[in-house]
Amino acid sequence: MESPRIELRSDISVELVDSSASDLAVVKAARVSTAGEDANDELYDGGSTRGLIRYLMRSRHGSPFEHNSMTFLVRAPIFTVRHLMRHRTWSFNEESARYREVGAAFYVPDATRLLRQEGKPGDYRYVGGSTDDHQQVVRSATRAYEVAFEEYQRLLDSGIAREIARLVLPVSTYSVLYATCNARALMHFLSLRTHRPDAAYVSHPQREIEMVAEQMETAWAKLMPVTHEAFTAFGRVSP
Repeated sequence: MESPRIELRSDISVELVDSSASDLAVVKAARVSTAGEDANDELYDGGSTRGLIRYLMRSRHGSPFEHNSMTFLVRAPIFTVRHLMRHRTWSFNEESARYREVGAAFYVPDATRLLRQEGKPGDYRYVGGSTDDHQQVVRSATRAYEVAFEEYQRLLDSGIAREIARLVLPVSTYSVLYATCNARALMHFLSLRTHRPDAAYVSHPQREIEMVAEQMETAWAKLMPVTHEAFTAFGRVSP
């Protein structure tokens, strides 16, 4: 699957690099409305904390879930990064092809990726393709990537500015970015970018952005297990 000139990859990675997020922070933010500054003295209490967070989630009192922060380092193809950037309450800083030369790494789906679409827009499903389907995708992608990267290098070598040379690169080129959000924004993201049949509103995201979402959810669940449990219990709807 690899060319001597380009790197074909199927992985998408997400790393939690910074956070200030906890279930107790949700409790303190909620209690300030009735306890004032004494809310800052709240301590974690298993049953009480769980009960309050479930009440907030069930009643959709969302603002207490905003007083926290998580920063993820994401490495993904550009088309997946663009899906992530649709969530406009987040903060992003992305690798810039204006300022640095882009590496020769490009995305191809692995053999488990569903490749065929049945139905019509708004009412379709993905089904598995054959081995030949996957090989065809890899062959076509490899041919296109080799030509694109060769032309990119040709432009750079001739002195063309990086910001112009990059226009020949496909959206499957890998990019790296920081993505920062709070728990409320993350829950909204997860409600749209994961497919869970038990969700109140079942979503059908593209698989590549779902790979990002799944890794973020795993990291978040360790930071805020009570909040994550309540999110799941009440239909995976952001409050």
